[in-house]
Amino acid sequence: MVALARKNSPVPALPAYADEVLASLQAAPKWVAAKFFYDAVGSELFERITELPEYYPTRCEMQILHDHAGDIAKLIPAGAALVEFGSGSSKKARILLAATGALACYVPVDISAEMLEQEAVALRRDMPQLKVLPVAADFCKPFDLPREAENAPARVGFFPGSTIGNFEPHEAATFLHNAARILGKGAVLIIGADLVKPAEILNAAYNDAAGVTARFNLNLLTRLNRELGANFRLETFEHHAFFNRERSRIEMHLASLKRQKVRIAGETIEFRAGETIHTENSYKYSIELLGALARGTGWQPLAAWTDPKNYFSMQAFMLSNSKTADLTP
Repeated sequence: MVALARKNSPVPALPAYADEVLASLQAAPKWVAAKFFYDAVGSELFERITELPEYYPTRCEMQILHDHAGDIAKLIPAGAALVEFGSGSSKKARILLAATGALACYVPVDISAEMLEQEAVALRRDMPQLKVLPVAADFCKPFDLPREAENAPARVGFFPGSTIGNFEPHEAATFLHNAARILGKGAVLIIGADLVKPAEILNAAYNDAAGVTARFNLNLLTRLNRELGANFRLETFEHHAFFNRERSRIEMHLASLKRQKVRIAGETIEFRAGETIHTENSYKYSIELLGALARGTGWQPLAAWTDPKNYFSMQAFMLSNSKTADLTP
């Protein structure tokens, strides 16, 4: 536990996620789930990353949305509830919302409650006719939709940003199963996925010259220091990112520059010099591979769009009728 400031002072309660982080740091190899990047500072840094010249995914995805929003919107029935998984900034959803007819509601779901509420306030101001019902939740796990979304005649999932690539393949399958249960019968799911491309383009995107991605990665340690009473010294860790060709993924790590011990949540974690905390994977898909993964979880491919360079894709799926009887856990 966090050390007492003075005798008989109350012990600060640790966040609910403390055990999860501690277990992952005690594993071999060490890792921390990428979802913990996104405190308020992490969310802001990621938005800066999306504007960097080396970081192509957001520009490519925005171009797809601008070019094909009308076609994508045709897959969203009138009166449907639009549920965005891992919403973060609403800038992508705004493009789709502007092209879509009347909705029962828009449900942004994100683990970062602060950013979620900020975006909801801005959306209500800019689109007063739209019912915005934010849900602060870990979208990697089952969660309950607001009643208005449950009662809507249809639900459409929106999962942009290539976040599907942050999951291990079995985790991506679990997400797709959970999305089917959450969205229910007749659902449509629209997913953004980064495509396979030359390694030099991928490596540059995660090692930007301005060092913003490095600060984003290291901010994870700042958050653990603040919220879990850890004593990571940021100057003794270094950002590493590289393309693992065999697994078709970018890996991000925080490498210890020396042998050291770190206290966190009342426990001691030992690091060897050069040992890393694996903080993120970003798998790169082909349209065919993501389609095969989706079909294995009951989603049938409907359509796919790419940018002119074929760097990024937006893919749409419909829940198979044969799977609708299996939606209860």
